[in-house]
Amino acid sequence: MNDTLGVVVIVAALAVAAWCAIAAARNRPPDLSHVIGVAVVELAALVLTVVAVVAMIGGERPGEPGTFVGYLITFLGLPPVAVGLARMEPTRWGSVILTVACLVMPVLVVRLQQLWEATGA
Repeated sequence: MNDTLGVVVIVAALAVAAWCAIAAARNRPPDLSHVIGVAVVELAALVLTVVAVVAMIGGERPGEPGTFVGYLITFLGLPPVAVGLARMEPTRWGSVILTVACLVMPVLVVRLQQLWEATGA
């Protein structure tokens, strides 16, 4: 896996989490800027996933491929689900939903990196 792309996802997710947390603290629902921020995080996650899948096709393997793929599915599915839930909750709690989802993304990146490096791939 590409560590640079992982750092990009982590930084983007933390920046969007901070932006959404500010909205929640101000008692504001998520607006278009928050959704665009989460879309940028999703795009970065998609690029990281494509790089990981291409590496797997190229012969590199994580220690536990099933677990790795499960984390990748969660990694890609979390932002759209969070946006959907936030849109259904047009209060400050929608901003909290996006904040929590963006805080989970760096954890998923770190876990994916741990699984990938378990075998020295």
